[in-house]
Amino acid sequence: MSSPIATTRFVTLATYAANRPVEGEVVTVLDSMHDARGLKLMPTYSRALPQHSIHELIATDETDKQPGQTADRIAYLAFFEVARGGCVLVGETLLLDGEPIGKVLGFDETHEPNHLNIIVGVAQRRTGRELHFAPGRKIRFERR
Repeated sequence: MSSPIATTRFVTLATYAANRPVEGEVVTVLDSMHDARGLKLMPTYSRALPQHSIHELIATDETDKQPGQTADRIAYLAFFEVARGGCVLVGETLLLDGEPIGKVLGFDETHEPNHLNIIVGVAQRRTGRELHFAPGRKIRFERR
């Protein structure tokens, strides 16, 4: 079976030779889970996040998902405001105050242009409240 992102034939993850980490701050903590959410991961490896934009973080324990696929088992984490803009890449680690939460699996544009959903693969599905997200805590995406 071919990769679901085979149509992105000019851009691969190797295209991104270096990337400045995107940083931000939690503005809203979320506390809900769903087993059949149907988030459609866009068939792309990156999204640019402008400074001061606000986006949603969503966790899934379906860690095998790739751009172009659908994630169902999710936990809502938080909304965050971008303090230092840049590009977030599939495979980057989401950190909360320096502690790893999970790896970026992809992006869902259900709520665009209001905000982008950033889908993060985690070992165990837990909500932002359960993971002690709080307004003001620092968010960072970086290659590890």
